Amino acid sequence: MLAGLLACAAFAAAQGGGGNPLDRKFQAAVAAYDAGKFPEAAAELEAILPQVPNSFEVRELLGLVYAAQSQNAKALKELQAAVRLKPDSAAARTNLAASLARSGQADLAEQQFRKALALEPRDFEANHDLGEFYIQSGKIAAAVPLLQQAQKIDATSYDNGYDLAQAYFLTGKLAEARESVRALVKEKDTGELHTLLGQIEEKDGNFVAAAREFEVAAHMDPSEENLFAWGSELLLHWTYEPAVAVFQQGAQRYPQSPRLAIGLGVALYSTGKYDEALKSLLAASDLSPADPGCYLFLFKVYDHFPRQADEVIARFRRFAELQPGNAMAQYYYAMSLWKGKSAEDSGLDLHQVEALLQKSIALDDKVAETHFELGNLYADQNDYDKSVPQYERALQLNPDIPTAHFRLGRYYARIGQKDRSQQEIATYQRLRAQNLADGDKQAAEIQKFVYSEKGASTATK
Repeated sequence: MLAGLLACAAFAAAQGGGGNPLDRKFQAAVAAYDAGKFPEAAAELEAILPQVPNSFEVRELLGLVYAAQSQNAKALKELQAAVRLKPDSAAARTNLAASLARSGQADLAEQQFRKALALEPRDFEANHDLGEFYIQSGKIAAAVPLLQQAQKIDATSYDNGYDLAQAYFLTGKLAEARESVRALVKEKDTGELHTLLGQIEEKDGNFVAAAREFEVAAHMDPSEENLFAWGSELLLHWTYEPAVAVFQQGAQRYPQSPRLAIGLGVALYSTGKYDEALKSLLAASDLSPADPGCYLFLFKVYDHFPRQADEVIARFRRFAELQPGNAMAQYYYAMSLWKGKSAEDSGLDLHQVEALLQKSIALDDKVAETHFELGNLYADQNDYDKSVPQYERALQLNPDIPTAHFRLGRYYARIGQKDRSQQEIATYQRLRAQNLADGDKQAAEIQKFVYSEKGASTATK
């Protein structure tokens, strides 16, 4: 509103007073803009413009009106004209920079932001806007000194304080980030501040404190983001039952959220509740069929609990069709067909399973599990000339597959290579005795899911 009043005053002065018709039309345009009635404001300004084509105020406000309606090309034209008419206006250059950024012209936007700062080096907005632009452009280190300067000018700005804390966090300055957030909380306690503080504590290894902050954030603002962050933190640190409760709450509140459904499925799977986990993961796959996020865990649950074979196979078939270039999609589909049907089942087509596994390998030759399972498929048919190379390739990629060593040992014994057989069986027994860290592998898979989902969420902000 203040900007509108200043524009009115400037335009009235330029026109020689506030009583002429042009001035009244401009005031009407300002009032419409301030009230959010952008089409009305545009109509008034477009009527005025032919009579005052060199009016900075008209060009500037018309550019802002177009920008508010996402008419970026029109906005850019008017804001460029405004800068030409008044090149020493920092505000005009900032508005132009914002329009250039929206149009994807980041380099030109940066130039205008920097020119605005050069015109008003002690101006809060000039420092903050360039700093925020750098954050959005991924140039976090460049944003820090600008946001620090803006904070010195106006320590009460919540937005700048939050941006500065986030910049500290992203550049690894955790102590400064924590201090900044805690100072902001004293002024304005919000859920997003506790979420950020939770991220800071998590990155600093303070997992109990992180979970507490995520919990506070979720209670203050039970958004999908905050509930996922809280449940994920519990999931990461193996507190599975509490994670189940949080994800159940989230899934009930946000039934269309794929990642909450996946989180619930993973938490249930981790507690051994395979039937419930399967239902949640099937629902997640239906919410976002092309998203690979849930299929690893759907496959793992199905491997432990081969129920609802037709439904699971249908999901993996759909995934393979939607992602024909995804090696794991073909692998999951092949294995769901194979595990979902008994050898005596007339519906089991081993040639189709073989073709899918071969396609998966053609797409990505570096997945040990695919070679291992193709080796098993051949071995079950006593085709050792084909199975042995697959086992050898699997062990080349991952030497810690016990069953591959065992099967090679049996094969070498069968063909009379006693030493090689004993070597493979000994390796098998050693790996079995070590009780391979399945829990560590599962934790890594959960961690990958959580961080990939958190990363995707951050990228969209």
